[in-house]
Amino acid sequence: MSGDRSLCICSGCIKTPDGELAIRLKSIHDGLQRIIQDFEPLEMAIESVFVHRNVDSALKLGQARGTAIAAVAINNLPVYEYTPAAIKKSVVGRGNAAKMQVQHMVKTILGLSKSPQSDAADALAVALCHGHTRQTLKQTELLRGMRRRRWR
Repeated sequence: MSGDRSLCICSGCIKTPDGELAIRLKSIHDGLQRIIQDFEPLEMAIESVFVHRNVDSALKLGQARGTAIAAVAINNLPVYEYTPAAIKKSVVGRGNAAKMQVQHMVKTILGLSKSPQSDAADALAVALCHGHTRQTLKQTELLRGMRRRRWR
């Protein structure tokens, strides 16, 4: 966020090679390390775990999330987690929005010329949710400070 306006500096996806899970997890770790070196973020936001119908897929997703969180934690960056419903509600206005709606709103909010790839749109939606949440918390703190000053 720049002031009260959200903008997209960069987006994309970390491509993992086919093959062993350990090699795929390493590529996630290495990709995030490069992103951290290139962009020097101050914090990370990530979607929290959700129940998945396929247990095997849920376990692999959990391992990928753990790898991503560890890659960020190694760099002493704070990690913020948001539920899928909170992310969708922040971006679309409804917690049960479809993926296409999320993509469309990410494109609209960020003023992009075309809709980002599905995974990139999801990541940008998490970033937007975090930015909106941080902005709201900042405004709440300002209001609290104003109330304290007024009553003194």
